[in-house]
Amino acid sequence: MGMTASLHKLTAGSGYDYLTRQVAAQDSTEKGHATLASYYSEKGEVPGTWWGSGLVGLEDVAVGDEVSAEQMKALFGGGFHPNMTARLAELSADASREEILAASRLGTPFPVYSGATAFQKEVALRCSEWERAHPEINVPVDVRAEIRNDIVRGQFVQRFGRTPSRLELSSAVARLSRDPSTTCAGYDVTFTPVKSVSALWAVAPVQLAAQIEEAHNAAVADALRFLEIRALFTRCGHGGVRQVDVTGLIAATFVHRDSRAGDPNLHTHVAIANKAQTLDRRENSRSPSATSLNVENI
Repeated sequence: MGMTASLHKLTAGSGYDYLTRQVAAQDSTEKGHATLASYYSEKGEVPGTWWGSGLVGLEDVAVGDEVSAEQMKALFGGGFHPNMTARLAELSADASREEILAASRLGTPFPVYSGATAFQKEVALRCSEWERAHPEINVPVDVRAEIRNDIVRGQFVQRFGRTPSRLELSSAVARLSRDPSTTCAGYDVTFTPVKSVSALWAVAPVQLAAQIEEAHNAAVADALRFLEIRALFTRCGHGGVRQVDVTGLIAATFVHRDSRAGDPNLHTHVAIANKAQTLDRRENSRSPSATSLNVENI
């Protein structure tokens, strides 16, 4: 079966939620679907399932288990154990700090950013001053851009004792203007068969549609096994200087059935967590390690 794959970064916070909010009962009394053959009879997508050899290290999440929104929020939203809420609820009231960390942590949690950065606040302050000096006029785009440049230029001169080059200035402005909550929580690898496969699947009898679905799922599983063997690793040591192998993927798979335009488009989103465990099963709570996909090997 011909298949293409795309890869996008999932940011911490709510960067994952487009995968879970499309899972909806809507017209059905059951959440999700027993088979993709229900394409024309129900709305909403099939609940996701867990996949990957790395799930062994989590101890209480197995391949094929249904993915809940709460689990996605914990793992991809905050970098915690997917069953953090349930594990913490099982602890006694006098649980020690070590027990609480063991129940919730998978290495270092993702940084949580609240509010604007110092740079963004300074830009907003100077824009307000400009508006007070120019009543009834909104700050033009070119003026706002020059305000940003002026702030960065001053910081650069103060730090390095010289005026930045055009490239240095533009790079610094772009970096400081980014949303601070762009910590990488994982990767969305989307596997899509050629269009003719989706077209046949959409009009085929139930039995044939199920066979097409099985073939697609098998192709996705083969691709993920290839990623685990050839393209998955982590980095350890100061600055991540050592590249080491890991036990495997921690991933959530979501099968979607149509395109944004509403056309039949059978495809699978695989959310690969940016969490991994080294082969010596080093404790994640003490020595965090991030998943890396070596795209040169894909």
